[in-house]
Amino acid sequence: MQQVAWDSIIAPSVETIEHMTLRPLITAFVIGMAIIALSGCLYRMEIRQGNHIEASTLQQLEIGMSKNQVQFLLGTPAIVDLYQPDSWYYVFSIQHGTEGAVEQRSMMLGFSNDQLTTIDGDFSPG
Repeated sequence: MQQVAWDSIIAPSVETIEHMTLRPLITAFVIGMAIIALSGCLYRMEIRQGNHIEASTLQQLEIGMSKNQVQFLLGTPAIVDLYQPDSWYYVFSIQHGTEGAVEQRSMMLGFSNDQLTTIDGDFSPG
């Protein structure tokens, strides 16, 4: 009977086990480093909220229009005060993705006898 050295049986198994446990760790490390390196390259989109009113639409707004005409032109106002239903507020904000700066605009429309009487605010066309 021939004797087999235990070193010849155990040594390849230990190398295989070490290789099998290191491969997932190295893969996880490489993937983690790639995620960290590419996280600064992500696209950040602009976030628009509220009533976005185009310049051409804003130019059509005229004193003397009825509430229905204004709502048809500009859409539903963001805020209608319960205690002053003749005051409509249009609010628009945009957060630029790359800078993170928030730009906010608002406009108040006043009505009397269902007719537009005042236009006030910093709502610029566009």
